[in-house]
Amino acid sequence: MNVLDLIQSEKHQGLPERYRELSTEEMVRRVSEIKEKFGNKLYIPGHHYQKDEVIQFADTTGDSLQLAQVSAANKEAEYIVFCGVHFMAETADILTDDNQKVILPDMRAGCSMADMANLEQTERGFNKMKAEFGDTILPLTYVNSTAEIKAFVGRNGGATVTSSNAKKMLEWAFTQKERILFLPDQHLGRNTAYDLGIPLEQMAVWNPISDSFEYEGDLEEVKVILWKGHCSVHENFTVENIKEIRATKPDMNIIVHPECSREVVELSDDAGSTKYIIETISKAEAGSKWAIGTEMNLVNRIINDHPDKEIVSLNPAMCPCLTMNRIDLPHLLWALEELEKGKVHNQIIVSEQVAEDSLKALERMLARA
Repeated sequence: MNVLDLIQSEKHQGLPERYRELSTEEMVRRVSEIKEKFGNKLYIPGHHYQKDEVIQFADTTGDSLQLAQVSAANKEAEYIVFCGVHFMAETADILTDDNQKVILPDMRAGCSMADMANLEQTERGFNKMKAEFGDTILPLTYVNSTAEIKAFVGRNGGATVTSSNAKKMLEWAFTQKERILFLPDQHLGRNTAYDLGIPLEQMAVWNPISDSFEYEGDLEEVKVILWKGHCSVHENFTVENIKEIRATKPDMNIIVHPECSREVVELSDDAGSTKYIIETISKAEAGSKWAIGTEMNLVNRIINDHPDKEIVSLNPAMCPCLTMNRIDLPHLLWALEELEKGKVHNQIIVSEQVAEDSLKALERMLARA
Protein backbone atom coordinates (compact mmCIF):
# COMPACT_ATOMS: atom_id res chain seq x y z
CA MET A 1 0.00 0.00 0.00
CA ASN A 2 1.48 3.37 -1.01
CA VAL A 3 1.27 6.63 0.91
CA LEU A 4 -1.73 7.88 -1.09
CA ASP A 5 -3.65 4.69 -0.35
CA LEU A 6 -2.85 5.06 3.34
CA ILE A 7 -4.08 8.64 3.39
CA GLN A 8 -7.32 7.73 1.66
CA SER A 9 -8.04 4.60 3.66
CA GLU A 10 -10.52 4.67 6.55
CA LYS A 11 -7.85 3.36 8.89
CA HIS A 12 -5.83 6.53 8.30
CA GLN A 13 -8.63 9.06 8.43
CA GLY A 14 -7.92 12.76 8.67
CA LEU A 15 -7.76 14.96 11.73
CA PRO A 16 -11.14 15.26 13.50
CA GLU A 17 -12.52 18.79 13.38
CA ARG A 18 -12.54 19.32 17.14
CA TYR A 19 -8.73 19.43 17.22
CA ARG A 20 -8.80 22.54 15.06
CA GLU A 21 -10.92 24.29 17.67
CA LEU A 22 -8.76 23.61 20.74
CA SER A 23 -6.59 26.38 22.13
CA THR A 24 -2.81 26.01 22.07
CA GLU A 25 -2.80 26.07 25.86
CA GLU A 26 -5.27 23.19 26.07
CA MET A 27 -3.33 21.10 23.54
CA VAL A 28 -0.03 21.70 25.34
CA ARG A 29 -1.63 20.69 28.64
CA ARG A 30 -3.13 17.50 27.20
CA VAL A 31 0.07 16.39 25.42
CA SER A 32 2.02 16.91 28.64
CA GLU A 33 -0.54 14.89 30.62
CA ILE A 34 -0.48 11.97 28.19
CA LYS A 35 3.31 11.92 28.04
CA GLU A 36 3.45 11.74 31.81
CA LYS A 37 0.76 9.04 31.90
CA PHE A 38 2.55 6.76 29.43
CA GLY A 39 6.01 7.40 30.84
CA ASN A 40 8.71 5.23 29.26
CA LYS A 41 6.16 3.35 27.14
CA LEU A 42 5.93 6.41 24.88
CA TYR A 43 8.83 7.87 22.93
CA ILE A 44 8.66 10.97 20.73
CA PRO A 45 11.60 11.57 18.38
CA GLY A 46 11.55 14.95 16.59
CA HIS A 47 13.43 15.86 13.44
CA HIS A 48 15.42 19.11 13.37
CA TYR A 49 13.04 20.59 10.78
CA GLN A 50 9.91 20.24 12.93
CA LYS A 51 8.01 23.21 14.29
CA ASP A 52 8.82 24.45 17.79
CA GLU A 53 5.27 23.60 18.89
CA VAL A 54 6.15 19.94 18.25
CA ILE A 55 9.86 19.97 19.14
CA GLN A 56 9.03 21.12 22.68
CA PHE A 57 7.68 17.61 23.34
CA ALA A 58 10.45 15.65 21.60
CA ASP A 59 12.41 13.25 23.79
CA THR A 60 15.25 13.43 21.26
CA THR A 61 15.92 15.76 18.35
CA GLY A 62 18.17 14.88 15.45
CA ASP A 63 18.50 13.73 11.85
CA SER A 64 16.38 10.96 10.39
CA LEU A 65 18.70 7.97 10.74
CA GLN A 66 19.88 9.06 14.19
CA LEU A 67 16.29 9.24 15.39
CA ALA A 68 15.48 5.79 14.00
CA GLN A 69 18.56 4.33 15.69
CA VAL A 70 17.78 5.96 19.04
CA SER A 71 14.20 4.72 18.78
CA ALA A 72 15.45 1.19 18.15
CA ALA A 73 17.74 1.40 21.17
CA ASN A 74 14.85 2.44 23.42
CA LYS A 75 13.49 -1.03 24.21
CA GLU A 76 11.10 0.28 26.89
CA ALA A 77 9.06 2.25 24.37
CA GLU A 78 5.96 0.45 23.10
CA TYR A 79 4.82 3.44 21.05
CA ILE A 80 7.13 5.61 18.97
CA VAL A 81 5.30 8.70 17.76
CA PHE A 82 7.68 9.87 15.06
CA CYS A 83 7.63 13.59 14.39
CA GLY A 84 9.23 13.66 10.97
CA VAL A 85 8.19 12.41 7.54
CA HIS A 86 7.09 9.07 6.14
CA PHE A 87 10.44 7.62 5.05
CA MET A 88 11.92 8.38 8.48
CA ALA A 89 9.12 6.52 10.23
CA GLU A 90 9.68 3.62 7.82
CA THR A 91 13.34 3.42 8.83
CA ALA A 92 12.31 3.46 12.48
CA ASP A 93 9.91 0.57 11.86
CA ILE A 94 12.65 -1.38 10.07
CA LEU A 95 15.10 -0.96 12.96
CA THR A 96 12.75 -1.33 15.95
CA ASP A 97 11.48 -4.58 17.45
CA ASP A 98 8.24 -6.21 16.29
CA ASN A 99 6.47 -5.34 19.54
CA GLN A 100 7.13 -1.62 19.05
CA LYS A 101 4.62 0.43 17.07
CA VAL A 102 5.80 3.39 15.00
CA ILE A 103 3.16 6.07 14.45
CA LEU A 104 3.24 9.07 12.11
CA PRO A 105 0.84 11.75 13.40
CA ASP A 106 -0.11 12.85 9.88
CA MET A 107 0.19 10.51 6.92
CA ARG A 108 0.46 13.49 4.59
CA ALA A 109 3.93 14.20 5.99
CA GLY A 110 5.93 12.91 3.07
CA CYS A 111 9.12 13.97 1.33
CA SER A 112 9.10 15.28 -2.24
CA MET A 113 12.67 14.10 -2.75
CA ALA A 114 11.93 10.55 -1.63
CA ASP A 115 8.85 10.52 -3.87
CA MET A 116 11.00 11.32 -6.91
CA ALA A 117 12.23 7.72 -7.04
CA ASN A 118 9.67 4.93 -6.91
CA LEU A 119 10.41 1.23 -7.26
CA GLU A 120 8.94 0.79 -10.74
CA GLN A 121 10.95 3.70 -12.14
CA THR A 122 14.11 2.54 -10.43
CA GLU A 123 13.94 -1.07 -11.57
CA ARG A 124 13.12 -0.03 -15.13
CA GLY A 125 15.90 2.56 -15.18
CA PHE A 126 18.48 0.24 -13.64
CA ASN A 127 17.74 -2.40 -16.27
CA LYS A 128 18.32 0.16 -19.01
CA MET A 129 21.54 1.31 -17.38
CA LYS A 130 22.79 -2.28 -17.19
CA ALA A 131 21.92 -2.73 -20.85
CA GLU A 132 24.21 0.23 -21.55
CA PHE A 133 27.02 -0.47 -19.10
CA GLY A 134 26.72 -4.15 -18.20
CA ASP A 135 27.32 -5.31 -14.63
CA THR A 136 29.46 -2.31 -13.71
CA ILE A 137 26.99 -0.28 -11.60
CA LEU A 138 26.47 -0.26 -7.83
CA PRO A 139 23.44 1.61 -6.47
CA LEU A 140 23.68 3.87 -3.43
CA THR A 141 20.71 5.61 -1.90
CA TYR A 142 20.49 8.56 0.40
CA VAL A 143 18.63 7.60 3.60
CA ASN A 144 16.09 10.20 2.45
CA SER A 145 14.39 7.55 0.32
CA THR A 146 11.50 5.15 0.67
CA ALA A 147 11.89 1.72 2.22
CA GLU A 148 11.26 0.17 -1.21
CA ILE A 149 14.22 2.04 -2.69
CA LYS A 150 16.44 1.07 0.25
CA ALA A 151 15.34 -2.53 -0.33
CA PHE A 152 16.14 -2.30 -4.06
CA VAL A 153 19.62 -1.04 -3.22
CA GLY A 154 20.07 -3.77 -0.61
CA ARG A 155 19.11 -6.50 -3.10
CA ASN A 156 21.60 -5.16 -5.62
CA GLY A 157 24.64 -5.08 -3.34
CA GLY A 158 24.51 -1.38 -2.54
CA ALA A 159 24.21 0.67 0.63
CA THR A 160 22.54 3.69 2.13
CA VAL A 161 24.39 6.94 2.79
CA THR A 162 23.84 10.00 4.96
CA SER A 163 24.90 13.55 4.20
CA SER A 164 27.62 13.05 6.83
CA ASN A 165 29.14 9.84 5.45
CA ALA A 166 28.33 10.10 1.72
CA LYS A 167 31.99 10.65 0.81
CA LYS A 168 33.15 7.58 2.74
CA MET A 169 30.39 5.45 1.24
CA LEU A 170 31.11 6.63 -2.29
CA GLU A 171 34.77 5.72 -1.79
CA TRP A 172 33.71 2.25 -0.64
CA ALA A 173 31.32 1.85 -3.57
CA PHE A 174 34.11 2.46 -6.07
CA THR A 175 35.99 -0.48 -4.58
CA GLN A 176 33.01 -2.63 -5.54
CA LYS A 177 32.06 -1.46 -9.03
CA GLU A 178 33.30 0.82 -11.78
CA ARG A 179 30.21 3.05 -11.76
CA ILE A 180 27.78 4.33 -9.15
CA LEU A 181 24.06 5.05 -9.39
CA PHE A 182 23.22 7.66 -6.74
CA LEU A 183 19.57 7.93 -5.64
CA PRO A 184 17.45 10.04 -5.24
CA ASP A 185 19.20 13.42 -4.72
CA GLN A 186 21.35 14.48 -7.63
CA HIS A 187 22.86 17.42 -5.75
CA LEU A 188 24.25 15.44 -2.80
CA GLY A 189 25.58 12.87 -5.26
CA ARG A 190 27.20 15.49 -7.48
CA ASN A 191 28.71 17.47 -4.61
CA THR A 192 30.10 14.33 -2.97
CA ALA A 193 31.56 12.91 -6.17
CA TYR A 194 33.10 16.29 -7.02
CA ASP A 195 34.75 16.42 -3.59
CA LEU A 196 36.28 13.02 -4.38
CA GLY A 197 37.89 14.47 -7.49
CA ILE A 198 35.46 13.12 -10.08
CA PRO A 199 35.01 15.77 -12.79
CA LEU A 200 31.51 16.93 -13.69
CA GLU A 201 32.13 15.63 -17.21
CA GLN A 202 32.09 12.08 -15.77
CA MET A 203 28.66 12.50 -14.19
CA ALA A 204 25.43 11.85 -16.07
CA VAL A 205 21.87 12.55 -14.91
CA TRP A 206 19.23 9.83 -15.31
CA ASN A 207 15.76 11.24 -16.00
CA PRO A 208 13.19 8.70 -14.73
CA ILE A 209 10.36 10.45 -16.56
CA SER A 210 11.91 10.19 -20.02
CA ASP A 211 13.87 7.02 -19.13
CA SER A 212 17.00 8.51 -20.60
CA PHE A 213 20.38 10.03 -19.79
CA GLU A 214 20.81 13.78 -19.71
CA TYR A 215 24.41 13.88 -20.84
CA GLU A 216 26.49 15.23 -23.68
CA GLY A 217 29.53 13.17 -24.48
CA ASP A 218 30.71 9.59 -24.55
CA LEU A 219 28.71 7.54 -22.02
CA GLU A 220 31.68 5.22 -21.57
CA GLU A 221 33.38 8.06 -19.67
CA VAL A 222 30.59 8.22 -17.06
CA LYS A 223 31.53 7.17 -13.51
CA VAL A 224 28.54 8.50 -11.55
CA ILE A 225 24.88 8.32 -12.61
CA LEU A 226 22.81 10.87 -10.73
CA TRP A 227 19.08 10.24 -10.32
CA LYS A 228 17.15 13.36 -11.32
CA GLY A 229 15.74 14.17 -7.88
CA HIS A 230 16.21 17.02 -5.45
CA CYS A 231 15.11 18.56 -2.16
CA SER A 232 12.48 21.19 -2.87
CA VAL A 233 13.76 23.25 0.09
CA HIS A 234 17.49 23.22 -0.58
CA GLU A 235 17.15 23.69 -4.33
CA ASN A 236 15.60 27.09 -3.59
CA PHE A 237 18.91 28.51 -2.40
CA THR A 238 20.46 30.24 -5.39
CA VAL A 239 23.60 31.87 -6.68
CA GLU A 240 21.67 35.15 -6.57
CA ASN A 241 21.13 34.66 -2.80
CA ILE A 242 24.88 34.33 -2.35
CA LYS A 243 25.62 37.39 -4.49
CA GLU A 244 23.17 39.40 -2.38
CA ILE A 245 24.89 38.37 0.87
CA ARG A 246 28.34 39.09 -0.57
CA ALA A 247 27.19 42.54 -1.69
CA THR A 248 25.36 43.56 1.50
CA LYS A 249 27.22 41.64 4.22
CA PRO A 250 30.69 40.84 2.84
CA ASP A 251 32.03 39.73 6.24
CA MET A 252 29.33 37.05 6.67
CA ASN A 253 30.21 33.34 6.49
CA ILE A 254 27.94 31.31 4.21
CA ILE A 255 27.31 27.69 5.20
CA VAL A 256 24.92 25.42 3.27
CA HIS A 257 23.64 21.87 3.17
CA PRO A 258 25.08 19.61 0.41
CA GLU A 259 21.54 19.08 -0.92
CA CYS A 260 21.99 22.55 -2.44
CA SER A 261 23.08 22.80 -6.06
CA ARG A 262 26.74 22.46 -7.06
CA GLU A 263 26.88 26.16 -7.97
CA VAL A 264 25.63 27.23 -4.53
CA VAL A 265 27.95 24.88 -2.65
CA GLU A 266 30.92 26.02 -4.71
CA LEU A 267 30.31 29.69 -3.93
CA SER A 268 29.70 29.11 -0.20
CA ASP A 269 32.35 29.19 2.50
CA ASP A 270 31.39 25.82 3.93
CA ALA A 271 28.95 22.96 3.42
CA GLY A 272 27.87 20.02 5.52
CA SER A 273 25.09 17.98 7.04
CA THR A 274 22.48 19.37 9.40
CA LYS A 275 24.54 18.11 12.33
CA TYR A 276 27.66 19.74 10.90
CA ILE A 277 25.88 23.06 10.45
CA ILE A 278 24.53 23.01 14.01
CA GLU A 279 27.94 22.11 15.49
CA THR A 280 29.82 24.66 13.37
CA ILE A 281 27.60 27.51 14.51
CA SER A 282 27.76 26.31 18.13
CA LYS A 283 31.57 26.33 18.08
CA ALA A 284 31.85 29.67 16.30
CA GLU A 285 33.12 32.70 18.15
CA ALA A 286 30.71 35.17 19.70
CA GLY A 287 30.10 38.04 17.30
CA SER A 288 30.66 35.89 14.21
CA LYS A 289 28.24 36.30 11.30
CA TRP A 290 26.51 33.51 9.41
CA ALA A 291 24.12 33.03 6.52
CA ILE A 292 22.70 29.50 6.60
CA GLY A 293 21.32 27.62 3.63
CA THR A 294 18.98 25.01 5.11
CA GLU A 295 15.39 24.55 6.31
CA MET A 296 13.80 27.61 7.92
CA ASN A 297 12.49 26.05 11.15
CA LEU A 298 16.02 24.92 11.95
CA VAL A 299 17.56 28.26 10.97
CA ASN A 300 15.15 30.11 13.25
CA ARG A 301 15.97 27.70 16.09
CA ILE A 302 19.70 28.24 15.58
CA ILE A 303 19.14 32.01 15.60
CA ASN A 304 17.27 31.77 18.92
CA ASP A 305 19.91 29.49 20.41
CA HIS A 306 22.79 31.84 19.55
CA PRO A 307 21.88 35.45 20.39
CA ASP A 308 25.61 36.22 20.61
CA LYS A 309 26.00 35.77 16.83
CA GLU A 310 24.48 37.45 13.80
CA ILE A 311 22.65 34.73 11.87
CA VAL A 312 20.31 34.97 8.89
CA SER A 313 18.81 32.63 6.32
CA LEU A 314 20.69 32.63 3.04
CA ASN A 315 17.29 33.05 1.38
CA PRO A 316 15.12 35.40 3.50
CA ALA A 317 12.04 34.46 1.44
CA MET A 318 12.45 30.76 2.22
CA CYS A 319 9.47 28.86 3.61
CA PRO A 320 9.76 25.91 6.03
CA CYS A 321 9.53 22.39 4.60
CA LEU A 322 5.81 22.14 3.85
CA THR A 323 5.46 18.37 4.21
CA MET A 324 7.51 18.28 7.42
CA ASN A 325 5.26 21.03 8.77
CA ARG A 326 2.20 18.81 8.43
CA ILE A 327 3.18 17.36 11.79
CA ASP A 328 1.72 20.00 14.07
CA LEU A 329 0.40 20.22 17.61
CA PRO A 330 -3.19 19.18 16.73
CA HIS A 331 -2.01 16.04 14.89
CA LEU A 332 0.41 15.15 17.67
CA LEU A 333 -2.33 15.47 20.28
CA TRP A 334 -4.75 13.42 18.16
CA ALA A 335 -2.24 10.57 17.83
CA LEU A 336 -1.62 10.60 21.58
CA GLU A 337 -5.27 10.80 22.61
CA GLU A 338 -6.05 7.84 20.34
CA LEU A 339 -3.29 5.88 22.08
CA GLU A 340 -4.81 6.86 25.40
CA LYS A 341 -8.06 5.23 24.18
CA GLY A 342 -6.16 2.10 23.16
CA LYS A 343 -6.32 2.90 19.43
CA VAL A 344 -3.35 3.08 17.06
CA HIS A 345 -3.82 5.38 14.06
CA ASN A 346 -1.34 5.93 11.24
CA GLN A 347 0.93 3.06 12.20
CA ILE A 348 3.84 2.65 9.79
CA ILE A 349 4.39 -0.99 8.89
CA VAL A 350 7.12 -2.04 6.45
CA SER A 351 6.63 -5.52 5.00
CA GLU A 352 8.99 -8.24 6.20
CA GLN A 353 10.75 -8.72 2.85
CA VAL A 354 11.19 -4.99 2.22
CA ALA A 355 12.51 -4.55 5.76
CA GLU A 356 14.94 -7.45 5.33
CA ASP A 357 16.35 -6.08 2.06
CA SER A 358 16.48 -2.51 3.44
CA LEU A 359 18.49 -3.76 6.40
CA LYS A 360 21.13 -5.10 4.02
CA ALA A 361 21.65 -1.61 2.63
CA LEU A 362 21.63 0.00 6.08
CA GLU A 363 23.98 -2.57 7.58
CA ARG A 364 26.52 -2.18 4.75
CA MET A 365 26.66 1.49 5.64
CA LEU A 366 26.75 1.00 9.42
CA ALA A 367 29.59 -1.53 9.07
CA ARG A 368 31.68 1.31 7.64
CA ALA A 369 30.56 4.03 10.03
